[in-house]
Amino acid sequence: MKVSTRAHYGLRAMTELAAAYEQGLMPLSEIARSEQLPLAYLEQLIAELRRAGLVEGIRGVHGGYRLARHPDKITVGDIYRVLEGPIAPVDCTTEDYLPGSCVVEESCLSRSIWERVRASIESVLDSTSLQDLRHEYAAAHVIPLETLRGAGDEHCVTERAHR
Repeated sequence: MKVSTRAHYGLRAMTELAAAYEQGLMPLSEIARSEQLPLAYLEQLIAELRRAGLVEGIRGVHGGYRLARHPDKITVGDIYRVLEGPIAPVDCTTEDYLPGSCVVEESCLSRSIWERVRASIESVLDSTSLQDLRHEYAAAHVIPLETLRGAGDEHCVTERAHR
């Protein structure tokens, strides 16, 4: 399974918002600069995340965006589904698949592996929050506790805090 730039860039933007959760609003231009993402593309992604209720935005000179919920309440699966749709390696494993829609369904020997792949992917994405990603990053980069910021958590920070 290959993840599109939509999901990849969207998740990167959301991790930036997670890192700035306690600091308030973050301008999209800052996210685009920090993550080296095209601003116009980021605007499209954030609009979808906003419509889905994962992001809140305020217009104006001092406006910007923030997560609509605490980073431990937003999973990678939430973000993926908004930007990509259902997780399904093949059509017959989608949640809305109608049994009998495939002419080879009764004799298909491969469907079970794709169902297990889908279930495994869903399990990982749905059990990983933005906060978990922050913790993993901090642990992997051995970031000292006194330099940490954001999300009300004294155990994690993004690399940009050190620039």
